[in-house]
Amino acid sequence: MRDQFHQFQKRPLSNITSGLFRNLMLMTTGASILIALVLGIGMLRSGARFFEGLNAIFNAPQPKPEVDVRTLVVHQIRGASELTTAVFTMEAVVPARQDRNVAGYKVGTTTLLYIAYGEVRAGVDLQELTPENVQVVNDTIQLQLPPPRLLDSKIDVTRSSVYDYDRGFLGLGPDVAPQLQTFAQQETLKKIVSTACRERVLEQANDRAQLAVTQLLNTAGYKDVEVKTRSPLPGTCI
Repeated sequence: MRDQFHQFQKRPLSNITSGLFRNLMLMTTGASILIALVLGIGMLRSGARFFEGLNAIFNAPQPKPEVDVRTLVVHQIRGASELTTAVFTMEAVVPARQDRNVAGYKVGTTTLLYIAYGEVRAGVDLQELTPENVQVVNDTIQLQLPPPRLLDSKIDVTRSSVYDYDRGFLGLGPDVAPQLQTFAQQETLKKIVSTACRERVLEQANDRAQLAVTQLLNTAGYKDVEVKTRSPLPGTCI
């Protein structure tokens, strides 16, 4: 017995540690195998129910996508941008003149007669639409259009011309043809715009915009549509 004790004492510490580590690894491996066996038995017992549960988790029905009808309608209409629904055209003859004075006395006059062809476009700017302008009431889309306005006014220089240019007696009037022509164009444009306003071009633009947008929405698949118009803003047309 004493010899065995001396032999144990003579064993190196590293051998003892190594033995303990091997025993610990064996215990850990055995525990892992035991856990795997338990899980395997559980899966075998549950059978198809286990996989049905996984399938239910990953293939659960997804919520239906929601569509903001108001935003969709606005995007579809905005594509038309500035909707010109009324065009007023007019031809006008406008005289222009300028005197030449010397020492406070008029010594000559230049006159110009300009025949101008002008055009005024009116309509609504659909870029001003917002989702707040669209309401859905009992499956009916109600849309409020922006107020009508003058979109453009211009003189068609290709169809306009100077009819007469006269510098007066002995040509003493100033040679100001370009300036008089520009002045005549400006005055003609003012006259055409004011005439278009008197002819209620904005009201016509409103009526036609209402019809055009209604047809646009019907073509896009919206059947029950109610398009409302607004009165022109004060000072829009003078």
